[in-house]
Amino acid sequence: MIGLIQRVKQARVDVAAETVGAIDQGLLVLLGVEKDDDLVKMEKLAHKVMNYRVFNDDNGKMNLNVQQVGGSLLVVSQFTLAADTSRGLRPSFAERAAAPEKALALYQAFVEHCKNQGIRVATGQFAADMQVSLVNDGPVTFNLQV
Repeated sequence: MIGLIQRVKQARVDVAAETVGAIDQGLLVLLGVEKDDDLVKMEKLAHKVMNYRVFNDDNGKMNLNVQQVGGSLLVVSQFTLAADTSRGLRPSFAERAAAPEKALALYQAFVEHCKNQGIRVATGQFAADMQVSLVNDGPVTFNLQV
């Protein structure tokens, strides 16, 4: 399971010119689900996302997590993170990406798990053509994998 996280001042997702999810300060989480992912990996990644220290403390050091700064998550499904890009000039999804049914179930479980931890979570729309807008704070971007 892959979580590409970006520290943001604000972010939103639009589908068909309608905003379906938006946050102010927090993390934009682009979530990729791979074939061998399961609920154990989902919980490990969710824990890592919620506790990863990417926000500055009073000394300007990255020592605070999204919960400690009162931030939110915007979780967007992104199957392209599971692409095999090692060969040629066209990505392949056959080897690593989870089937849509499995990806949807783990995406929804990730969102619910984070909400159950008391974090405000907004989402994109699974399998939709989405336009993601953000103000990346830093920029700060990390590729988390479990």
